[in-house]
Amino acid sequence: MNSKRACFLGVFLLFVAAFLPARGNREKAVKPPAPVVQVTGIVRLVGNEPFTELVVSNSEDTWHIAKEDQNKLNDLQHRTVTVEGEETVIELKFASGIPAGTRRELRNIRIIKEE
Repeated sequence: MNSKRACFLGVFLLFVAAFLPARGNREKAVKPPAPVVQVTGIVRLVGNEPFTELVVSNSEDTWHIAKEDQNKLNDLQHRTVTVEGEETVIELKFASGIPAGTRRELRNIRIIKEE
């Protein structure tokens, strides 16, 4: 009886190993760099405490500023600025899967001009 179990276990392990993905030196997919854009707009604070964030908005769109870059614009609230940074566009969806618009984020920003 033990030899049947051992044989079954051996065949089972071979079967499972045949269908497991190889975990060797697979090349990881390289993300293309985020495009650098230049944006002009008004710096505003949006959200409710403790979940506030800075945005740069104009008549066309709104760009959310990454947490690590918010200190660069904190003193420029309610002023018009031109900034340059890496833009990431995130497609938003409701829980039902219906599209809910886009969220534009800027990171690694550099202030070009302040008015």
